[in-house]
Amino acid sequence: MKLIFAGTPEFASTAMQALVDAGHEIVLVLTQPDRPAGRGMKLQASAVKQFALENNIPVAQPRSLRLDGKFPEEAEHGKAAIDKAIADGAEAMIVAAYGLILPQWALTSPKLGCLNIHASLLPRWRGAAPIHRAIEAGDATTGVTIMQMDVGLDTGDMLLRGELPILDIDTTGSLHDKLADMGGDLIVKTLAELANLKAEKQPEVGIDSGITYAHKIEKTEAHIDWSQSAEVITRRIRAFNPFPGAATTLNGEQIKVWGAELGDKTLLQANKTYKNGQIVALAGVFIACAAINNVVNLTELQRPGGKRLKVPDFVRGFDVQVGMCFGDLV
Repeated sequence: MKLIFAGTPEFASTAMQALVDAGHEIVLVLTQPDRPAGRGMKLQASAVKQFALENNIPVAQPRSLRLDGKFPEEAEHGKAAIDKAIADGAEAMIVAAYGLILPQWALTSPKLGCLNIHASLLPRWRGAAPIHRAIEAGDATTGVTIMQMDVGLDTGDMLLRGELPILDIDTTGSLHDKLADMGGDLIVKTLAELANLKAEKQPEVGIDSGITYAHKIEKTEAHIDWSQSAEVITRRIRAFNPFPGAATTLNGEQIKVWGAELGDKTLLQANKTYKNGQIVALAGVFIACAAINNVVNLTELQRPGGKRLKVPDFVRGFDVQVGMCFGDLV
């Protein structure tokens, strides 16, 4: 089948590869404009654009597709590219983490409409950051939903779903890779079975609807609150790996925390008062008290400008003492 593909990050490029491997022909790619990245802040093409260029697929990068929006000329160019792709035989648009809202004209332009690859079990975790939020919330499972897009935020009819357990060691990075592979497999299966799939409507908004929203991750969320439980702290550290990276302070220095696990509560001495974030032991890991009767083992840390290090290596270059507190003021 001839397709239009709209997406931006690696999650989307994985699906593109699966579609190409399955014999589908992508005749047009829509992706976000190049963005500054890296230490030199040079313009960098998205993963989807890089894949398109490597495979000689035409690319359009409008900042908006709204004809009545801030960038009407770019939207017109985008519409012209889509119209040409449809005239050349494109029957559907596949959308994965594109980053732009598709207006009604775009949703209805292809004969088979627009199919979205969403990294959650809808209606749970509609929105921008479903993988992060599922880990942060302590969900036991997640997955991928293929849906027929409409004008709402991830509200379209569901065509196919795949489920995956969230392991205690999963980070957003590791779970992303597994869900990206699943998304590629499911979109290929959806197109193969499209004529026979029965669309399932999502529930209406209500108390028992199961609808939750995965709001965009903000850098301000990264700072560890040591008054929270050990379970919450470790989940948030995993959820914010690799972006934005959980952070705390120690001895006046900002520290990134990349790895943590629940610690052994028996290390806490009876009838002794501990402060939130206090280091209670050094045994190959920093063992910090998150709150009364809660212990967190920190396993991988990073100083500003330094490398990510396992704690035994980190300790060699940092004066750490039992009794110090994470979360002290800079």
